[in-house]
Amino acid sequence: MLQGSYVALVTPFQNGEIDYNKLEGLLQFHLNNNTDGILLLGTTAEASALANDEKDRLLRFAIQRSKGKVPIMIGAGTNNIKQTIATTHKAFSLGADYALVITPYYIKPTQEGMYHYFKEIASKTDGKIVIYNVPGRTGINISSSTTVRLAKECKNIVGIKEASADLVQATEIIRDAPKEFSVMSGEDALIMPTMAIGAKGCVSVTANIVPAKVHQLVDYCLKGEYSKAMHLHHDLLELNRKMFIETNPIPVKEALAIMGMIEPEFRLPMYPLQSANRDTLKECLKRYELF
Repeated sequence: MLQGSYVALVTPFQNGEIDYNKLEGLLQFHLNNNTDGILLLGTTAEASALANDEKDRLLRFAIQRSKGKVPIMIGAGTNNIKQTIATTHKAFSLGADYALVITPYYIKPTQEGMYHYFKEIASKTDGKIVIYNVPGRTGINISSSTTVRLAKECKNIVGIKEASADLVQATEIIRDAPKEFSVMSGEDALIMPTMAIGAKGCVSVTANIVPAKVHQLVDYCLKGEYSKAMHLHHDLLELNRKMFIETNPIPVKEALAIMGMIEPEFRLPMYPLQSANRDTLKECLKRYELF
């Protein structure tokens, strides 16, 4: 079953190219710190800024070094159904355990349109699909009723990364979907509350810098040890906020750079933090003893 702490891994760059030495270091960092799964080519990876050949090389490299050690999820969604089916097939051919398929951005489809979109993708692929609901990025929300309908009718749609910050919607999905369907929190500040209502884990930005703590938080929740989880939830609150002081993944990549793990490099239109925000972030990381 899809569960645990998944990291939405960043893509390190140096001199305009993917920095494979730093990428290998990041992968090992997560293997050493109990991260339960790795998402490649998600929002945090700046996937939209990568060319197709770069994506292929990154996936082959990362999967070769991680496969068999932790489950791998690959961001495969677009707003073009033929391309999404093709990239989902490619993800599974490269060894992905899960394909993360985002709701069709920009188009703003109806709920019925999204239902048929995901159903068509599921019917044309054999691997396990996870819906990605992030209305703040896409401009569209997939409703709880549409998600439950897909979960019941498409056996290979096995979960949702729920990043709407709507706990009522998450509750409805958890209540009504099949028991084997996993809701994964896509909001770092709401991991514990979402798991308290029955979610199975998270896909986390903050886990890039404190993987052991995020894993421990999720583990406490899975074991029902909510007093311990609440302490960690409170402890991580400020750090979670700082990861979104500007558009993700700008703050988390700056944090990793301050920690000496990657270079502070982005691809336009992503741009480095404003100096005042960098100072604020650095003060926060210092309080958490991260450098």
